[in-house]
Amino acid sequence: MAQVVETAQVISPSRRPRVAIVAPSLEILGGQEVQAATIGRGLRDDGYEVVFLPVNPGLPAALRWLRRYRYARTVANEAIYLPSLRRLRRADVAHVFSASYWSFVLAPLPALVAARSLGLRVVLNYHSGEAEDHLAHWGRLVHPWLRLAHEIVVPSEYLRQVFAQHGFRTRVIPNVVTTSLFRYRERLLLRPRLLSTRNLEPHYRVDDTLRAFALLEARYPDATLTVAGYGGEEGRLRRLAASLGTRGIRFVGRVDPGAMPRLYEAADVFVNSSVVDNQPLSILEAFAAGLSVVSTPTGDISSLVRHEETGLLVPQGDPAAMAEAVGTLLEDPERARLMARLARQELRRFTWPQVRAEWAAVYAGSAA
Repeated sequence: MAQVVETAQVISPSRRPRVAIVAPSLEILGGQEVQAATIGRGLRDDGYEVVFLPVNPGLPAALRWLRRYRYARTVANEAIYLPSLRRLRRADVAHVFSASYWSFVLAPLPALVAARSLGLRVVLNYHSGEAEDHLAHWGRLVHPWLRLAHEIVVPSEYLRQVFAQHGFRTRVIPNVVTTSLFRYRERLLLRPRLLSTRNLEPHYRVDDTLRAFALLEARYPDATLTVAGYGGEEGRLRRLAASLGTRGIRFVGRVDPGAMPRLYEAADVFVNSSVVDNQPLSILEAFAAGLSVVSTPTGDISSLVRHEETGLLVPQGDPAAMAEAVGTLLEDPERARLMARLARQELRRFTWPQVRAEWAAVYAGSAA
């Protein structure tokens, strides 16, 4: 079995290490970005010195026109990002967030190389639900570089198993949700107020969510669906919504994390149709706000949304099943309330007080 490099730098337990977090900034809205910000905030509150190195450092005003051109934008971003890695000298540990495919090559890979060359302890925090395909098909563009990490941390048992199939040991530390940002509210009367907060990309299959809503609206004419998110599918999804002849779909576009709690507060049922996924922060946020959850079982979702315990699971690519599941909850609000209550109780293991010691052990090079 191939192993991650074992010559990890051991940090003295007598002081907290200085941590450099290398991750996308909140200019790119998604779970990975929110996790980086949340962990950074928790570390600072615990007395760590934290340096944040954005992999999307932003273009000078004179070059912002390049954003309109995909490849030119990438080249310009790398020209700013790569020199910024010199700031790793200020740290003892590089905590590098990672997605998959070209994102891995352009952002985490240079950070891994730079951190190892500077003698830092290197922690790769891999989040992508596309890991299985990435590790299976990207060969020399991923496997040798993963071995630069002293430790690979993943948020779910699902990803741990994927990495194990390719010979890599990982440590599981779950995602963190700041529950205090969300007001938990029990829905005594469950209304057909649906919410989707996945970005508008193909693997989230928001089109299936729209089709499910159209079927539901036929039974509940006052139903609404709020679609929060942005991405390459937006135009197609808006056209689909128009073609379905529904009246209750509202696209609200990109929503900053600080405004998300208000969306959850206004909704009663969270719906997710993804076909590629890991451990969505959006589902954890829905639990924190007391929403009932109906989702496909993709990636680690089936361990979060345990069918008929903390939510309802439906098959991928089956809008009719999703509409039917939402309908069963609307007809039995007491059942929905009990599942939401249990889901909220299980959030304890996804809070900073529960994971801070685990991250401290990772930074110090302590055994799992």
